[in-house]
Amino acid sequence: MPHDHPHGHGHAHDHHDHGHDHGHHHLHDHPPGRGHNHAHGADPFHSHLVPEDEAADLQVLATQFIDGFVQAADKSAYLRLAGVPFERPGAGGATALKLVDVELKTEWQVGTAAPSFGAAELSYLPFPGAMVRERTNMALVYVSMREKSLLDIRDFLSARKQEFDR
Repeated sequence: MPHDHPHGHGHAHDHHDHGHDHGHHHLHDHPPGRGHNHAHGADPFHSHLVPEDEAADLQVLATQFIDGFVQAADKSAYLRLAGVPFERPGAGGATALKLVDVELKTEWQVGTAAPSFGAAELSYLPFPGAMVRERTNMALVYVSMREKSLLDIRDFLSARKQEFDR
């Protein structure tokens, strides 16, 4: 990993010894590390994912979860093993919502639209056939006498992942 601070000698190098001299010397005001310029504390394996990478990682996890659910012979057991609650508090916590359905929704992204610089219209880019992507998502459907609530599986998995990361 290159340094993230200048030394004024025109090249980057690692903090670890790699068996040869560069022919110059300079002071390091920090201890050699594992290629990073910060301490890791007790957990050297923590994640540095940016939000986009975390979202992509979560989508992969959700896809695997959905595939497993679809293939499971006992769908209720699969959900229980994953820690999906069959009851959860409703709005205000007064009533318990009951899990009654698992909803699968498949969508195909056929293009993209984004704000256009200096224009009030969206910039639209339709995808050629080879770029069209299928996405399947899952929602857990909870109901009570007064309320219906959908829990996106990505929200559930994100919460579970945070529990494991602690």
